Amino acid sequence: MKILIDTHIFLWAIAEPHKLSESQIRALETRANIVYVSVVTVTELMIKASLGKLQIDFDPVAVAKESGFELLDFSAEDALALKEMPYLHKDPFDRMLISQAINRKCYLMSNDGKFGKYACKLF
Repeated sequence: MKILIDTHIFLWAIAEPHKLSESQIRALETRANIVYVSVVTVTELMIKASLGKLQIDFDPVAVAKESGFELLDFSAEDALALKEMPYLHKDPFDRMLISQAINRKCYLMSNDGKFGKYACKLF
């Protein structure tokens, strides 16, 4: 199974795994699954850190790789899919992750209830 993880899931997985459900932990640890961290997540973390909204004292790219996650670039095709998405959620990073999950046919792992309003496969 291909799983794209939301930014908060990435942060919880590396720093606060007790916030993840048992099924989320199993999915992240199952070797048969490919778990992706999007460059959208890295971008969101770096922008929020530069604005002082989040303290990031680690290299998210290195940590993602060390954690066994694959990095997933955001492509022009992923961006094109944004045009067809209804505007139900204002967060641009979340919208990009949803678009990417739909376009790449990945399950999207998030605890954000707003994601269920979109035609993406949720985990």
